[in-house]
Amino acid sequence: MTSPALVSMIVPTYNQARYLGPCLDSIWFQDYPNLEIVVVNDCSTDETAAVLDEFARQVEGQQVSYASYYNEATDEIERTWHDRYPKAGRTLKILHNERNIGSTPTYNRGFQAATGEYCTYIASDDICHPQMVSTLAAPLDRDEADFVYSDTFIFDDAGRILREFKFPDYDFKTSFADWYLCGVSKLYRRSLHERFGWYDNDYLANDHEFYLRIALGGARFKHIAKTLYSIRTHENREVNVHSSSNWGKLLNESKRLCLKARAAMQEA
Repeated sequence: MTSPALVSMIVPTYNQARYLGPCLDSIWFQDYPNLEIVVVNDCSTDETAAVLDEFARQVEGQQVSYASYYNEATDEIERTWHDRYPKAGRTLKILHNERNIGSTPTYNRGFQAATGEYCTYIASDDICHPQMVSTLAAPLDRDEADFVYSDTFIFDDAGRILREFKFPDYDFKTSFADWYLCGVSKLYRRSLHERFGWYDNDYLANDHEFYLRIALGGARFKHIAKTLYSIRTHENREVNVHSSSNWGKLLNESKRLCLKARAAMQEA
């Protein structure tokens, strides 16, 4: 029987210590049996390094228990102890940038350290639903696509679901020429990086640019109409890519990429 393909989950992070633990737990406890988790800390100034050290320690040996047997002779409720984090089918790599290099170079460092057949990146304040990887990997296993994406929830810091984001089924016009409507909850073949290169360090809209690049190069996309991922939104978020200046730059990049997709359609 063929072993399941190794999936590399890249987690770039900068000053998200508050959310990083739940994000990593949601990856570790996927129902998919073969994961490589690569965390890249972009020289965070908060408690991120300490959170990662503690996570690695807990993964290595923390024990938890549950009540499993009432011993009538001793009038005691006995407990069964087990590892908090199952180790089978999981590897963890933690990388620390020596200086802050920004989001896109940090993504690329993680992907360059990855060894899986399939790969994705996860924002370090988001949550993966338990069946995300197994559901997205299945069409790749069947060679139905090179890039698979799903629907998502948008949720706030209180854990409330603000809306469900249902993506359209894939076609080039809808997903790239009308507006950028794919990605976020995604899994794709790592060989696409070998064919088309890494994320472009000059872009804040790095996913939009790379996915358009591979689409223009003939990559096959498939939408799964299931909600498998939760995107955290922060009220009045003004950090990193969400600062006013960066967010404006990102939107302008996406506008230009849409125009590039429309031009490609006209030339076809």
